[in-house]
Amino acid sequence: MALGGGIWMFQNKVLPGAYINFKSKNRPVVDFADRGYAAIPVELDWGVEGAIFTVGQADFQTDSRKIFGYDYTHEKLRPLRDLFLHLKTGHFFRINGSGAARAENAIAKAKYSGVRGNDLQVSIVESLDQEGGYEVLTYLEQTVVDRQTVASMAAIQDNDYVVFKRDFELTATAGTPLTGGANGAVTGADYQAFLDLAEQKYFNILICPSTEATVKSLFISYTKRMRDDVGMKFQVVVHSVENADYEGVISVRNNVTDTGASPASLVYWLGGAEAGCAINASLTNATYDGEYTVDVNLKQSELAKYLQLGQVVFHGVGKRISGEYVESVRVLEDVNSFTGFTVEKNKDFSNNQVVRILDQIAIDIATLFNESFLGKVGNDEIGRASFKSNIIYHHKELERIRAIQNFNADDVVVEKGLEKGSVLVTDPVEPVGVMDRLYMQVIVG
Repeated sequence: MALGGGIWMFQNKVLPGAYINFKSKNRPVVDFADRGYAAIPVELDWGVEGAIFTVGQADFQTDSRKIFGYDYTHEKLRPLRDLFLHLKTGHFFRINGSGAARAENAIAKAKYSGVRGNDLQVSIVESLDQEGGYEVLTYLEQTVVDRQTVASMAAIQDNDYVVFKRDFELTATAGTPLTGGANGAVTGADYQAFLDLAEQKYFNILICPSTEATVKSLFISYTKRMRDDVGMKFQVVVHSVENADYEGVISVRNNVTDTGASPASLVYWLGGAEAGCAINASLTNATYDGEYTVDVNLKQSELAKYLQLGQVVFHGVGKRISGEYVESVRVLEDVNSFTGFTVEKNKDFSNNQVVRILDQIAIDIATLFNESFLGKVGNDEIGRASFKSNIIYHHKELERIRAIQNFNADDVVVEKGLEKGSVLVTDPVEPVGVMDRLYMQVIVG
């Protein structure tokens, strides 16, 4: 007969034997949320309709044609190239997909709606390699994007560009264009649909590419609600909004002057750069390395005025290299629109680096609590001590990367809240800023 064994909770076993529990050594379980994520509504000639779709930087570079309908270098993708210069991952929503039409012919129908479908055509030729077979070729403009050899339409596979009509009689056919593709009109309801879906995604920056005041106001109100009421910590980048007075709103003042481009096109670069900026870094004095021509024709007095209004301003910085004068376009200061400073909420909150650090703490500690403590750990001294040790570990890591400074673990207080299951945390932190002003006194002996 076997001796007793297994795990135990109380020391009340009847049979003799070895009762052994296995427990992990108490160690930090906190994870650090990644940065580099943005959510943005876009007008497209091709692509997914009615849903948010996610594209990584590498996917954009290698698969832009099948995702967005154009090659990476195409003029139509200039805004997205600016966006992905510093962005890791984008959550996109096609705002002109509602009411759009898919191009088609007797052989196939475009996979997505939009005018880009009109640049597709399908050609069928007799196969030289397979007796009784046919080669079915799908072209986008002059490029073959799919080639299949089949004996019947029943055997053909849909591809990244068209859905084939199985009732078509397979026969040699010259290149037949798809026609009837059309983009939908953009309405306020499309922006609202995007924002509703965005609640399900994680992102650091929300981008509003619109120049319409009502749309920008919608994005700002959404950001305030999600930050303050729901706890989603992100900032929104908009073009030329004054008096927003909120740390979650980043307003870029400058226009671009390129023919045919929206004057608000800088939101793509700035949104990607803000999303990709590390918490221990700043965009102050960052060089604009995008493709647009930025209007930097601003006086010193105007630069000061816009900074006081909480605007991100790009300005020209010139220097001589090998005798030649070279000018670059740079971010004057990485600020947000918060200007209503108080004793409880001072000027620090207008600094985007400070907001990034505080948002990182909020996201990480909330995730730690929800995944490792909520409903799993008792609200007693031992449980609260474990929670506190994880907070301390997290903050020491932030101090190690120079995001916060002068951290004192003894200042972190985790105590029981008013209700049996609630926990109250007091957590003083001091974010680190970057050098942005030099006041120098030179003493001549």
